[in-house]
Amino acid sequence: MPVKLIPSDPNQQEENPQPLVLRDDTKFAAGKIVFFQYLSLAILVFLLSGFWQLQVQDPEYYLNRAERNRIRTVPIPGARGKILDRDNRVIVDNHSSFSLLLSRINLKPQHLNSICEGLDLDCEDLRERLRRYDRTRPKYEPIVIKEELTASELAFVEAHRGQDTFPEMELIHEQRRLYARDGLAAHVIGYTGEVSEEELNTAEFARYKQGDVIGKAGIERYYNDILMGADGQRRVIVDNMGRVRQVIDNKEAVPGKSVQLTIDLDLQAVAELSLESRKGSLVALDPRNGEILAMASRPAYDPNKFAGRIRSREWNEIIYNPDKPLLNRSIQAQLAPGSTFKPIVAMAALEAGAIDEHTTAHCTGGATFYGRFTACHAKKGHGTVSLNRAMAQSCDVFFYQTGDRLGIDKIAEYAERTGLGRRTGIDLPGEAEGIVPSTRWKIRHLRQKWYAGETISVAIGQGALTVTPIQLAYSIGGLALGGAWFKPHLLRNADAHVDEPRRATVDPEHLRSVLAGMYSVVNEGGTASRSALPGIEFCGKTGTAQVVSKETAKKMEVVMKDNGWFVGFAPRDNPEIVAAAVVEEGEHGTVAAQVVRDVIKSYFDKRARQRRQTSLAQAGTPQAQP
Repeated sequence: MPVKLIPSDPNQQEENPQPLVLRDDTKFAAGKIVFFQYLSLAILVFLLSGFWQLQVQDPEYYLNRAERNRIRTVPIPGARGKILDRDNRVIVDNHSSFSLLLSRINLKPQHLNSICEGLDLDCEDLRERLRRYDRTRPKYEPIVIKEELTASELAFVEAHRGQDTFPEMELIHEQRRLYARDGLAAHVIGYTGEVSEEELNTAEFARYKQGDVIGKAGIERYYNDILMGADGQRRVIVDNMGRVRQVIDNKEAVPGKSVQLTIDLDLQAVAELSLESRKGSLVALDPRNGEILAMASRPAYDPNKFAGRIRSREWNEIIYNPDKPLLNRSIQAQLAPGSTFKPIVAMAALEAGAIDEHTTAHCTGGATFYGRFTACHAKKGHGTVSLNRAMAQSCDVFFYQTGDRLGIDKIAEYAERTGLGRRTGIDLPGEAEGIVPSTRWKIRHLRQKWYAGETISVAIGQGALTVTPIQLAYSIGGLALGGAWFKPHLLRNADAHVDEPRRATVDPEHLRSVLAGMYSVVNEGGTASRSALPGIEFCGKTGTAQVVSKETAKKMEVVMKDNGWFVGFAPRDNPEIVAAAVVEEGEHGTVAAQVVRDVIKSYFDKRARQRRQTSLAQAGTPQAQP
């Protein structure tokens, strides 16, 4: 019941005073108690459900997560296999180095700037890598942030790890790629690097994970699965500061298998020295089995720059270089072959009956076809020439007339039969096809008809015709062998097994006429007479190919030097080696002829030394050291 309060001073009483009522707060307090009771009950239920998940529903899952905070897995990279030449000499090896891992679990963002400064890293690049890993890989997996640590960088890591300043840093010992100096065989060997996000989305590299080091080009890429080892791992117990307290176990890495190539390092070195300071390529192969003996492309690059993480500045210098050092010209440079195409035209014409070995043409320095005068390279002309003389002197007029008689489709048919216009199938990535034009090709690709006047240019290896150096060596080698084309390859078969070649019927008399012409080019006063090799029946064909027509160059107001080509083989009968070379802007085929000559001479000089050593060994005579 309400309580009535009476003032102590009667004078302060009102005329009709109202009683002062104090509110009873019992109900208000009871509401608060109920609210806290329900809140406590909810918290209890939440905790019990969490304990239920931890202890009953998913104990193994949460135990594993707890263990990950206590147990760290450190990868032990498997070494890649070595790459050897045909004589088991090492071309690519590995060397011992240290790399730095960054533990993302223990990472403190404020440490990144200091780590980048101490290791000379691009901080923005590192942060982007960390964001990429956070999106795609579990947090407990560390990330390699620096390979091939220098002595000063090792000192920085050891000093800061010892002070427990940067617990996120972890050193690992691994084997890194060691390539030959000066880019020797760089385009054949290729290089390695960390797999990219784009590559991970392809079928070729789908089974790899971010951070894996794979072959990026050349043999390293083509035989990546053989060369790549299997990583091991080391499990350790760490404390809350990330310091290793105990090693639980080690799973040893499995090294990759070595690969033996058909490349002869001696010939490779000669080829690259001959091309030094030039832009071009040489391919030498054994036409009897398709083994690549040498493959050089210049300018080259240093694969050792890719063995670690290449800097953006260095990468940009390479890819924006106008000389395109990453381009393997041996299999990717699609260029007009010039007069090196003439033996194929001659063989096609003989086989088709368009000419015989006694057919002649009179060259006065050019001829008119379809109302247009077309010049020969010899301004004063060659006079009356037969097939042999036309081949030796590379008379354009003779081959203009031969091509005109033959027609573009017959030329294309025989060129394709010898292997032009398609990939050879060599075991390297990125091989180009080249172009063998025909009426069908022009309609399909240019939606235009073929004009007879265009055949004149193709007959001397110009026009729309393009080949790669390996295609030219493969084509002429199979022709010289009598119509047997063995697939070019770089992997040497341990059991010396040779796959069956692709064959085509070739008239021996026609072949003899063509080979006689190629012999005359080198040995009987032809265009490559300076490249003759005493005691060796060296045959070949020079070629000079315009990059653009003279009219186009005049309109562009530029001076474009011609490309020099040469393809040659030895000996004349049953050839053992064939080589094709192109020197871009070499102006004349004689320049490329010297490159091929050097390689073929080295091949036979080495064979002679080996025979002498074998004879001395059989006779029991002590051998002098080379």
